[in-house]
Amino acid sequence: MSSIGTPEQLRDPNYFPPIHKAVPLGIQHVLAMFISNVTPAIIVAGAAGFGFGSNSPDFPVMLYMIQMSMLFAGIATLIQTIGLGPVGAKLPVVQGTSFAFLPVMIPVVAGGGVDALAGLMTGVIAGGVFHMLIGTFIGRIRFALPPLVTGLIVLMIGLALIKVGIQYAAGGVPAKGTEAFGSLLNWSVALVVIIVTVLVKFFMRGILSVSAVFVGIIAGYLVAVLLGMVNFGNIEKAAWFMQPEPLKFGFSFNTAAIVGMCLMTIISAIETVGDVSGITKGGAGREATDREVTGATYADGLGTFVAGFFGGLPNTSFSQNVGLVSMTGVMSRHVVTIGALFLIACGLVPKVGAAIQTIPITVLGGGVIIMFGMVAAAGVRMLGDVDWSRRNMVIFAIALSVGLGLQTEPEALQHLPKTAQILLTSGLLPSAALAIILNLLLPQDLD
Repeated sequence: MSSIGTPEQLRDPNYFPPIHKAVPLGIQHVLAMFISNVTPAIIVAGAAGFGFGSNSPDFPVMLYMIQMSMLFAGIATLIQTIGLGPVGAKLPVVQGTSFAFLPVMIPVVAGGGVDALAGLMTGVIAGGVFHMLIGTFIGRIRFALPPLVTGLIVLMIGLALIKVGIQYAAGGVPAKGTEAFGSLLNWSVALVVIIVTVLVKFFMRGILSVSAVFVGIIAGYLVAVLLGMVNFGNIEKAAWFMQPEPLKFGFSFNTAAIVGMCLMTIISAIETVGDVSGITKGGAGREATDREVTGATYADGLGTFVAGFFGGLPNTSFSQNVGLVSMTGVMSRHVVTIGALFLIACGLVPKVGAAIQTIPITVLGGGVIIMFGMVAAAGVRMLGDVDWSRRNMVIFAIALSVGLGLQTEPEALQHLPKTAQILLTSGLLPSAALAIILNLLLPQDLD
C-alpha cells in the first residue's frame, strides 16, 4: 500500500489517494457488496408476486426495485462519506439494502402485489424517521444489547432466511408442486455457485476472496447460459435511463409494516455502531467517536427514509466492507465516495437492473444459501463472547424456542389479529423482545 500513500495518510479519512488508485479501490467496495445489496429487492418483489420475468412491460416492479436498491445505496453512502451537517459519519462507510428487515418484510408483502408494497413503503418511511430519532440516544441503549442479545438476534435473522435460500435453489416458490421444483438441473446450477464461492474464498486472495459470492454467481450464471436457462429479452427492452418516482407504489397505511420496521431499526442501529467501530479500529487503530456513531445512525435513518419515499428498501451499513477497509488498510472516505457514484450511475440505468433480473432464481439461490448461512454464522460468532451461565442459557433457550417455534408453526397464532400474526410469526421480533426483556429483568446471580 506504500504506493497509495504514507501510513499516516492511509489512516486519515480525509486523504484522497491518487485517482488511478482511488477508482479501482472504490470499485472493489461495490463488488464486495453488490449481490448482497440487490438480493433483498429481488426477494421482496418476488414475495409480493412479481417474479423473475413475470413483470408486465408497463410496470416492471422487480426491475424498478433493483434499480432503487443500487441508486439509494449510492445516495445513502454519499450521505455517510460526505455528510450533511450532523448527518453522516464522514468515514468510509458503505450503505446497502439490509437483510435484517427481510423476515418482517416478506410476510408483510406476501402475495399482496402493489397494494402490499405500498403498505411496506409506508413502514420503510416511518422506520427511517424512527431510525434518525434513535441517533439521539443510541449511546445510552447499548447496555441493553450485550452479545447474548445481539448474537441471538443475528442468528435468528439468518435462520429465518435460510428457508428462502433453499426454495430459490430448488427453483422458487412458483415452481413448488411441479416437476421442476428440486430438479437435478436446478440443484446442479445452485451447487456450482456454492462450490465456486467456497473455492474462490479460500484459495484466492485480495478482492477475489472478498467478492467470492459475486464470483460464484457469475460462474453459476455462465453455466445457466450454457444450459439455456437465461432469457436476455428484457435487457433489450429496458431503457437507458430511469429516474426514481415519488411514492411509486402509492400510499397505504399498514400497522404491521410500520411497527415491524421501527422495531427492526433498533437492531440495524446497533449493527451500524458495530460497523463504524470496526472501521475505525481496522483502518485507523482507534475507537469511533460519539459524533461518528451518532452521524452514522442519522445517515442510516435518512437513507432509509428517502429510499422508502421512492419505493426503495431500508438501508444500513454493510459489514463486508468493514473487512475490506481492514484488508486494504485504506481509510479514505473519498474512495468509498467513488464507489457510491458508481452505484448511483448503475441505479439510473435500467439495463443494469434488467441484466441482474436475467439471473435464474436457482443461481441466486446458491448465492443466498451462503449469504444467509453467513448471517447465522455471524450470530454464532457473537454468541462466542457470552458467559454461558445458567441465567444466560435460560434467556437464550426461551427466546430461541419461542422465536424459532413460531417461525416453524405460524398457525399456532391463527386466532390473533392479522397484524400480530405478521409481526410474531417471523420469529425474530418475539425472540428479540424476550431476550432484551429477560436480560434486563433477571438477576445476574441466578447461578
